[in-house]
Amino acid sequence: MASGESALSSIYIASPEGDTGKSTVALGVLQMLAGSAARVGVFRPIARSTDEPDYILELMLAHTTAELGYDECLGVTYEQVHADPELAIGEIVARYHQVARQCDAVVIVGSDYTDVGSPSELGFNARIAANLNAPVLLALRGAERSPDEVRQLAEMCAAELRAQHAHLVGVVANRCDPDRLDEVITALASIGVPVWSLPEVPLLWAPTMDELLTAVDGELYSGDRDLLQREALHVMVGGMTAEHILERLTEGQVVIVPGDRSDVLLAVVNAHEAEGFPSLAGIIMNGGLLPHPAVARLMAGLRRRLPILSTTLGTFDTASAAARVRGRVAVGSQRKVDTALGLMERRVNSADLLARLQVPRPEVMTPQMFEYQLIERARADRRHVVLPEGGDDRILRAAGRLLQRQVADLTILGEEAAVRRRAAELGVDLSAATVLDPTNCEYTEEFAVEYARLREHKGMTLERAREVVADISYFGTMMVHKGIADGMVSGAAHTTAHTIRPSFEIIKTAPGVSTVSSIFLMCLADRVLAYGDCAVVPDPTAEQLADIAISSAHTSAQFGIEPRIAMLSYSTGDSGSGADVDKVRGATALVRQRRPDLLVEGPIQYDAAVEPSVASTKMPDSAVAGRATVFVFPDLNTGNNTYKAVQRSAGAVAIGPVLQGLNKPVNDLSRGALVEDIVNTVAITAIQAQGLSPQEVRS
Repeated sequence: MASGESALSSIYIASPEGDTGKSTVALGVLQMLAGSAARVGVFRPIARSTDEPDYILELMLAHTTAELGYDECLGVTYEQVHADPELAIGEIVARYHQVARQCDAVVIVGSDYTDVGSPSELGFNARIAANLNAPVLLALRGAERSPDEVRQLAEMCAAELRAQHAHLVGVVANRCDPDRLDEVITALASIGVPVWSLPEVPLLWAPTMDELLTAVDGELYSGDRDLLQREALHVMVGGMTAEHILERLTEGQVVIVPGDRSDVLLAVVNAHEAEGFPSLAGIIMNGGLLPHPAVARLMAGLRRRLPILSTTLGTFDTASAAARVRGRVAVGSQRKVDTALGLMERRVNSADLLARLQVPRPEVMTPQMFEYQLIERARADRRHVVLPEGGDDRILRAAGRLLQRQVADLTILGEEAAVRRRAAELGVDLSAATVLDPTNCEYTEEFAVEYARLREHKGMTLERAREVVADISYFGTMMVHKGIADGMVSGAAHTTAHTIRPSFEIIKTAPGVSTVSSIFLMCLADRVLAYGDCAVVPDPTAEQLADIAISSAHTSAQFGIEPRIAMLSYSTGDSGSGADVDKVRGATALVRQRRPDLLVEGPIQYDAAVEPSVASTKMPDSAVAGRATVFVFPDLNTGNNTYKAVQRSAGAVAIGPVLQGLNKPVNDLSRGALVEDIVNTVAITAIQAQGLSPQEVRS
């Protein structure tokens, strides 16, 4: 679709009132479109406020794939609408088309019933949608409404949309009673368009400690500033004795208490750390009172991370301010973002919605599209992945995101109480994960016996095996070997050797492959390429290069990349000679001999492999030259430097290294890995595991 026709793939998210959770719906739709169209933008016809940045627009812009600035994506203000509605609509249409010309699809987020909203606001949004030729996805609030009341509201809104000549494409009833989701869908069947229901999730409305800090006009008295991003799920005024407060503590709670109640402060602070008590979001000391110096010194000596705020407000005003503040799904609220995306992924059929929006199949593959498809493929056939590094915050944050979006089932290794306590402090929900202590769990002895058997020929004893399998990498690898987990991801806090050495000993190589190697999936602006080997084999022989090429073709095909293999060298075809070129030439011959079904060319220079105009001169009759998708480098030095050069100079997203050649998937992380890198690597590992037969999984 041409950019000028982008309105055909646009959608208008509208609602008849405030507090519908429209940002959850809009974010989910944006994510769906970003997985199906190359350039997805966002547009806000009416600015939420002129006094502060529009947090919904900021959130959406952080997830768009079109290069758009904040000001470009705004239409008009409420004041302009009320001053001259017709002129405002004209301005909105003009500004929208400026955005549409730069996009393949646009998510248009209607107004929020803030500032100077009115009952006629839905009608005005419908007029805008009609003028923009954008179908409307209606978001309704199901909270405190019966299914029949939701139906009545939907019918009223549908009539209003028809009256303004807007086209209703679907209805999302949000914030519904979790036990009545199907009833709501049944009740809405009469609307005549696809309908979906989302449950009420208190987390999405819960304020963070940082938002409470602003609400009570307070200061951070002590604790970890990073933990201010944790959501406060409940608020309790600690006006009773310490023992009764301890009886009433709940997970994610904030306790309001005067600073001179030393007994309560010490009891709550210690309860937060104690096993068997809930993990709290924080404490608010009210009344302008601070702890007695001796108590303050004791609290400081305990080095607690729990955020403790102080405010001059009295008890009533502090509690009132805390009760009024409403949390936002905003930039930086990663747990809320993942929760919102997970809700939409589970409850809304993306294929049905995108089909109704006539989103064309793109001819390019952007990094965002590729990452979206990774997550979707992993979710479609969920596998079990073990994460050995439970002491790393990045692993815990990634695990929370993976579980929220149901990408994989997870086992995390570490001392269970410590892992779960730290996860709770970070605002990470690990309730769906298994946490195992390699030094003391049901599998420890079983793994020791098995490892001793596997390495008996190397003189391994059972006593020594017990020590070995207590190591997280060996324990995780044994889980994969025994079929308890389908794959393992490690390396965020350990070396590559520490991660993959156990695999060589226990899992071993796949049939017909004698070389463990790696590829990086290089996501360029319009396509995804595979580079191998850039991480494992320093100076491969011709036989090893052939192994790497065949493994790389298999791995690439698993991720939707049609393998056309370029065996790279400093010479193309028969133009050069020497040991290095001859090695690549020999490797190419071996690939053709072992796998005649694969398209392979070599030796070939990078420019001839990737650029059609160069290929037409140097190798005009090649089926690979100018069209290569899998690039096999002659040695680790060349491969590692090339992938990093392309990553930095071309702005490519490098996903990997993805290990290949093993019987079962084990993948290594960079020690500088970001949370997003860990999420992608787990998804990749799960997809690799999907390619194994049931017999291979159990073996």
